[in-house]
Amino acid sequence: MGTQALDRAAGWLRASGATVCLTGAGISTESGIPDFRSRDGIWARFDPKDFDIRRWLGSEEVRRRYWAAAREGYRLVSGAAPSAGHGALARLDGAGRLSLLVTQNTDGLHQKAGHRPERIVELHGTSHVCVCASCGEKLPRPEVQARVEAGEEIPCCRRCGGALKPDAVFFGQPIHPGLLARAVEGAEAAEVFLVVGSSLSVRPAAALPERTLLRGGRLIIVNAGPTPLDSRAHAVLRGRAGEILPPLAEAALA
Repeated sequence: MGTQALDRAAGWLRASGATVCLTGAGISTESGIPDFRSRDGIWARFDPKDFDIRRWLGSEEVRRRYWAAAREGYRLVSGAAPSAGHGALARLDGAGRLSLLVTQNTDGLHQKAGHRPERIVELHGTSHVCVCASCGEKLPRPEVQARVEAGEEIPCCRRCGGALKPDAVFFGQPIHPGLLARAVEGAEAAEVFLVVGSSLSVRPAAALPERTLLRGGRLIIVNAGPTPLDSRAHAVLRGRAGEILPPLAEAALA
């Protein structure tokens, strides 16, 4: 990462009247939360088909496998601490330099870092709430987790008996239209779009920075690996979010 590129990017953030940030799994892996697609990620240990909503709802065995894995996984998520990258974005937010943060992550680490919840769009939902797939009843995830830890293999809604699942988007489920509309509106109004820790391979999130580019805004990408939009970005800062974002935020707030 060159200091000239970082200084240029910081200058754009400093001058911007509307900056939107999109975060992906790359910012949370630094907090010890595995992503899905890496060699050591979730797909290496579990069958991706088990995360298809139709398969999940249609098979008691799939739900049993899921909750056995989720018991371990939620311990990891609930105990994770925000990374240096989360902290840097929270500082930008606290200084009024981010108009909106859109995240593909469901771990809640941006809120834990001090980012204002009203400025966050959790595009893929949250792991910290459970919802009944039948009646829509919502429960705090720790409450459901306690039942699973106590030996309940497949937790069900105590109001209607339906299947409980994390209030996160599974394969085959649509993103909530209100959340997507807010993200799109933010991207189209952005003067600068900052991508952090996302390979930009999953739509509709991956299409958001394109909307900023089409409106004449600038694109800054902070990611460890290449993305499909690198050639169109105004700055590509290659590396770990926790190493790049703190100095970037410090320079932008100077």
